[in-house]
Amino acid sequence: MNTELPKLHTFHIPVMGTGFTIDSPIKVAKYGISSVISLVDDTLMEQMRKFYANKYGETYEPITDSDPDRRAHRVTEYLNLINRIVEKEFEQLKNSAFEKESDICKYFELLPDSSPVKGAYLKMMQLPKGLEKENAQQKLREQMRVGSIDVNIMTKLDRPRIVDGKPVYDEFSEALANLRGYAQSTLRSAIVFSAGLNQRLYSYLENFKDFYANSSGDIKKRVVLKVSDFRSSFVQSKIFAKKGIWVSEFRVESGLNCGGHAFASAGFLLGPILQEFNTKRTELYQKMKKIYLMALDDKKLPVPREVKPFKVTAQGGIGTAAEDKFLQEHYALDGTGWGSPFLLCPEAANVDNDTLKKLVDAAEGDLYLSDSSPLGIPFNNLKTSSAEEDKQRRIKTGNPGSPCIKGSLRFNDEFGEFLCQASIKYQTKKLALLKEQNLSEEEFNKQFSRITSKACICHQLGNGVLQKYGIIPDGSQPVAVCPGPNLAFFSKVLTLKELVDHIYGRINVLNNRPRLNLFLKELELNIRHLQHYLDDLVPHLNDKQQDYAEEFCKNLFDSITYYRQLFNETIESTQIFGEKALEQLEDFAARLQDIVASHHLTYQAASN
Repeated sequence: MNTELPKLHTFHIPVMGTGFTIDSPIKVAKYGISSVISLVDDTLMEQMRKFYANKYGETYEPITDSDPDRRAHRVTEYLNLINRIVEKEFEQLKNSAFEKESDICKYFELLPDSSPVKGAYLKMMQLPKGLEKENAQQKLREQMRVGSIDVNIMTKLDRPRIVDGKPVYDEFSEALANLRGYAQSTLRSAIVFSAGLNQRLYSYLENFKDFYANSSGDIKKRVVLKVSDFRSSFVQSKIFAKKGIWVSEFRVESGLNCGGHAFASAGFLLGPILQEFNTKRTELYQKMKKIYLMALDDKKLPVPREVKPFKVTAQGGIGTAAEDKFLQEHYALDGTGWGSPFLLCPEAANVDNDTLKKLVDAAEGDLYLSDSSPLGIPFNNLKTSSAEEDKQRRIKTGNPGSPCIKGSLRFNDEFGEFLCQASIKYQTKKLALLKEQNLSEEEFNKQFSRITSKACICHQLGNGVLQKYGIIPDGSQPVAVCPGPNLAFFSKVLTLKELVDHIYGRINVLNNRPRLNLFLKELELNIRHLQHYLDDLVPHLNDKQQDYAEEFCKNLFDSITYYRQLFNETIESTQIFGEKALEQLEDFAARLQDIVASHHLTYQAASN
C-alpha cells in the first residue's frame, strides 16, 4: 500500500506552540490539509483525549502518573484517537452528497484553481443530473485525499529521568518516549524533527519498523527534517541514511522570520539557502541514496525498487500568494508552510477569545523577539498576552517567576537540583545571589531584567486551547502565544475558506500596513538581531564573539549581493520585487555598513 498518496494542496500548517495545533487535524484533515501536532506536552494531550473521547462517545480510561511509561502511552492513545476521528469524518464527507455549501463541495472549492481535480469538480457541477454526473462524482471521490496527521519533536527537549538526584538518559527520556509513542501509533504520516540533531533520538528510530521502507519504497512513518541551512540537511540526512532510514522531506524554515523559537542562523538567509538546495538537490539525492542502499544491504533489510526523491518545502514569513508562487516556482519547491496567519482562523487552530482579540489588534511593535524562553533561545512573543501581563505583574509585586506546574524545561542544575529558569524557585534563588554582588545600579538592573525575562512556555502555551474548550475556566490561567512578525499584517478573524483563498490568490485579506516582502523582512530581522547582539556585549566582545559577528556580517552582505541580482532579474516577472524593493535593499545594506563601522568589524562587503 502506498503510504504517501499525492497531496492536493500545496501548503501545510506547521506546528504552533504546544496547543494551537494540538487538534488541527480534526479540523482540517478532512479537507485534505496537512498539519502538525506538538508532542511536547503529554498532560495536555491527555486532557484533550478525555475531551474528544467524551465528545465522540468513546470510552476514556485515564493514563495516570503512576504509569511508568505514561508519556509514550499518552502520545499513542491520543494520536490513535485523532486518527480514528479523522478517518471517520473523512469517510462521511467523502460519501456525502454534492450539495451546495456541503462539506464535500467545500473540499473541492478549497483546492488551488490550478488543480486538475478542482477543474474536474467545476466541470461536474455544470452537468445535468444523470449517469454522467454520477460517474464524474465517483471519479472525484476516488481522487480525494485526507490531510496528513504529522507530529513534531523539538529534539533539544529531551528531559531525562531523575534517579537519586541524577539525570538518567534512557528510553524514558522525554524525546525518546515521545518518539516511542508516535512509533506505536496507528498513524501513517510524518514525524518532523526540529531544533538540530539528537544522536540518541535518531539512533532510537532504528528500533521501529515503521520508519523503514518496504520493497516498493513506501514508508509508513516518514522522517521530515526542519532545517535552516543546506549543510545541516546534508549532515543529518547522512546520519539517517547510514541507519537505513530515508529522509522524505526537508522543511527549510527562516531562522528569524517565523513563530515560536527563532534560531538565528549566523546571517544565512532564506533566498540563498533555497538556491543552494535547488542547485545541489540532485547531488544530495544521489549521495544519500548510495549511503542509504548500502546501509539497507548491510542490515539485510528490503531494498526498495525505487528510492523516492525527497521533498523540499519552505516556511516562515510567507504572506501573499505572489510570494508563495514565487518560492514554489523559482526554487522548484514541493510546497510551503503557512503558520502564524492560521492563529486567526478558529476553524484550523486553537486560540482563546481574549488572545484572539489581542492578535487581531496587534501592531508590528506588539510582536517581538523576546528572551522569554527558559531554553535561552530567542522566542517570538506578543507583548499584550495575558502571560506577559502576568509576568510583569509578578515582577512589580516582588514575586517574579512562574509556578512550575509541568516542569518540561527543568534543565538548570546550578542550585543542586534541576529547575526551570522561569520558575519562582529558580528566580528567587538567582535574585538572592544577585543582591549579594554589590553591582552598580545599571548593571544590577540589566542582570535583574535577564533573570526575570524568562517565562513559562511549557504550561502557558497550552492554556489557550483548554480555555477555548471549557476544560479550565475562561481567563483562569495566563495564556502565552508565539506568533511570527508576519501576523501584524493580518488583522481580522478569518474563516478557513478566506485564508485558503488568500494563500491561493483568490482574495487578499492583508491589512493596509506597509509590508516588506518576505526576503527583506528576514534581512531586517537579522540586522536587528545582530545589532542587539553587539550592543549587549559592548565593550566586552571577546575574539570568538568578534569572529561570530564578522561571519554574521559576511553572510548578510553575501545575501544582499544575491538579492540585488535576484530582484533585478525578476523585477519584470513578479509582483514582489520592484524598484521600491531595490531601494529598501540598499537602505539595509547601508544600515549594515554602519554597524560594521560603529563596532569596528573588519569585514567589508567586496561589492561595496
